[in-house]
Amino acid sequence: MDTVWGNTNKLFFKVNPSLKFLLVSSLFILYLFVTNLNTMIWTALLFFILYFFVGGLSGKWSFWFVILTLIVSLFSASAMIFFGKGSSVLFQKGLILITRESLARGILLGLRTFTFSLIGMVFATTTQPVPFFYSLMQQLNVPARYAYGFMAAFRMIPMMAEEFVKIRQAMRVRGMNRQKGLNEFCKRMTRYCISMLAQSIRRAQRTAIAMEAKRFSMTAERTYYYKINWSKKDIYFVLIIFCTVTLGFVLSNVLPITPYTNVLDH
Repeated sequence: MDTVWGNTNKLFFKVNPSLKFLLVSSLFILYLFVTNLNTMIWTALLFFILYFFVGGLSGKWSFWFVILTLIVSLFSASAMIFFGKGSSVLFQKGLILITRESLARGILLGLRTFTFSLIGMVFATTTQPVPFFYSLMQQLNVPARYAYGFMAAFRMIPMMAEEFVKIRQAMRVRGMNRQKGLNEFCKRMTRYCISMLAQSIRRAQRTAIAMEAKRFSMTAERTYYYKINWSKKDIYFVLIIFCTVTLGFVLSNVLPITPYTNVLDH
């Protein structure tokens, strides 16, 4: 049976989470201002290759995540392609107007979405939650009450999913899921929401009391069970990302695929 996680001994799993978070955030800002279509084409291709080499998910899960990302990117690009503005009309029918300019901008937008998703998946699939929050406290000086609060909230996600399954099973035993129609569907969703909201409020209150009893709100310096340090693997990580980004810009100038070096000028 194919599991969710693949090989967790890969290089990116051993990189300092705070460094990974800061570098990934800077990449989001960098590619937000890139208007060269060739740069985004090569960048998307390079990060696609990088993801399959360093990603932490198993093959099946990686495949479906990429497919989902492609679908989201296509939807993101379609709005600009079908309803954008431009002078060189390629196709027009009713409200749909496709021009060369809107096509180039739409492809750029779709590639940017795809690249952002790949970079985010590289971070999310190679970063474990507990070391990440400990690193935020130790390297970025995030207050313990916020970091532990987010960690507690993250731990509650599978609990809420399990609770949802139990509520659905209980309703199915009582025959409450047999009714059809929009009105019955709204009533069923209301029952789900009220039940899960009440349980979530009680669980959050118990968690807050426990955290207060353990003095998580104190401002004094704390000791940590897990110590997150720096290592040579952090340097390797920075070099790999730097080479990937640089190679994308270099290939866009050496081997341009399209004439659109700035889609905003067309």
